[in-house]
Amino acid sequence: MPSTIAILHASRFGQAEKIAHVVAAELSARGFSAPVTSLAAALSSQEEGHHPIPAWATSKGKVAGVVLIASIRYGHFAPELESFIEANKTWLANVPTAFASVSLTARKPEKNTPQTHPYTRRFLQRMHRRGWHPETVAVFAGALRYPRYGWLDKAMIRLIMRITGGETNPSTNSEYTDWKAVRCWAHAIAAQAGL
Repeated sequence: MPSTIAILHASRFGQAEKIAHVVAAELSARGFSAPVTSLAAALSSQEEGHHPIPAWATSKGKVAGVVLIASIRYGHFAPELESFIEANKTWLANVPTAFASVSLTARKPEKNTPQTHPYTRRFLQRMHRRGWHPETVAVFAGALRYPRYGWLDKAMIRLIMRITGGETNPSTNSEYTDWKAVRCWAHAIAAQAGL
């Protein structure tokens, strides 16, 4: 039975989830079971008295790691990311974890590493103080999909993009994610887990 690397995501407009599935495909190709679920679903399962990851371990093999992938919106991660980490801090301390943030800010080369991406850096500093230390961290650029946004998100994102020198055309549907970097990160996770 293959080892499991559980992949959990918090995705507002779909890019973090898309990245999660690419990571899962790469891990599966390397012999891991790589189930993908949302952090919201994992937390909901826990509230019902179930711990989702050990259930995966029982049915799909030993848990070799956990991957958390979360998007940033207006400078903040989805609240379920921090809730999940807090609720599972002891368990996460005993299994290798990887973390990736996804944001439009990371489309800029000077803001696409954990050290240079301000929101990721602050989040990780806060999590380190609380005892969570992911072994592998990445920052990936997201996607700009104006046609998917409601009027308020569209207006806010256009304003932010205007301020930061980005695309403001409301018909823009652009993906900035470096898929080669995503796949390389998945390979690093697999190597860390031992395959």
